[in-house]
Amino acid sequence: MRNLPLISASIIAAIVLLPAASAGARQGQPATRPSSDQAVQSEVTGNVLRPAPVEATDERIASLNVPEGFTISVFARDLEKPRWFAVAGDGSVYVTSREAGTVVRLRDTDGDGSADENQTVLRDKPGIHGIWIDQEERQVFLVDIHDVYRAPLEEGGGFGELETIVSGLPDAGQHPNRTLAIGPDRKLYISVGSLSNSATERDERAATMVRCELDGSGMEIFAKGLRNTIGFGWHPRTREMWGMDHGIDWLGDDKPEEELNRLEEGKHYGHPWVWNDGNVNEDKAQDPPEGYQSVEAFAREVAQPALTYTAHASPLQMAFYTGDAFPAEFRGDAFVAMRGSWNRRPPSGYEVVRIDFDDQGQPRSIEPFIGRWVSEDGAEHFGRLCGMAMLPDGSLLVGDDTNGVIYRVTHGAGR
Repeated sequence: MRNLPLISASIIAAIVLLPAASAGARQGQPATRPSSDQAVQSEVTGNVLRPAPVEATDERIASLNVPEGFTISVFARDLEKPRWFAVAGDGSVYVTSREAGTVVRLRDTDGDGSADENQTVLRDKPGIHGIWIDQEERQVFLVDIHDVYRAPLEEGGGFGELETIVSGLPDAGQHPNRTLAIGPDRKLYISVGSLSNSATERDERAATMVRCELDGSGMEIFAKGLRNTIGFGWHPRTREMWGMDHGIDWLGDDKPEEELNRLEEGKHYGHPWVWNDGNVNEDKAQDPPEGYQSVEAFAREVAQPALTYTAHASPLQMAFYTGDAFPAEFRGDAFVAMRGSWNRRPPSGYEVVRIDFDDQGQPRSIEPFIGRWVSEDGAEHFGRLCGMAMLPDGSLLVGDDTNGVIYRVTHGAGR
């Protein structure tokens, strides 16, 4: 047998769990609440498995599983750990690098489908991650661990002087990657991940979506109980807000599944007490939220996910498709970059998925779209996906923050 260049370990524990989600709730099917609160004895196996990174060669890229009629090519290479994307009206692609503390602007000036201009427009901002371009006011919004910044978007594509409009967001903890976006209500939404895997938060703003005015005033908690919903957006038809949340670790290879939630003001989505369709996190079973006699009672009131997807796949940036370069059935759907697991056997994620929304703007399924950035045996990967955005021509960008590659997805004869 081939020696696998990966770290592998198993953790097995007997714990008391509520009945698991039904098989129908797996792989993008609607979740349903268990009919019984009776606890059962269960054994949980957790794995640590980290596929070894390898180069994104032309041969490996050619092996990607792409739907019929679609093509994937390289838009940009040799970037320094590209994380989050924002696209300006002129097609400029702004890419943050958390570790480098930079934002670069990429442009395809000759229209050949790949970037031929790379300009660093921001330096020396360690931890910078989320970015949003406000086309209406020609401003850029940025967020690092603790602060939100605003700057004018200059005619040449650079940024003017940064103004700090929010400060003092919670410490990084386990989920330091803040993201932000302007909603249809012209307010700024900021995702603040949980400080730990599943402990009760010591800051009420952790594991939430917060909201404020565009000048940073009026900060409030919009929704709670979201462990790490860094990929979110609004459906172009209904204007409803949707986000993909990361499940907690160490409940097993197949639990909890990643959640697609309709994000609504004032709702609680369960973390850290409840996961998926009403299952109790046994670590919190004797520590119900304030005002509840039991976690089971709380579980009956939390918002349920609309759909779920394979556990530990790690959903990152989400982009709703509003272009016309893909077939008509894709319009109004969402694409999500799945970064990939480190704690599941076999690995999950390392792919782009499509959330299929119906004509009324309601999600029907979550389906693999492009995959095979990880080898079949789970030994190697040549991409951990992160950024996702649509270009003005309707093509789709997806980024790998390990090899520093941004890919472009087109359909038909599109260049």
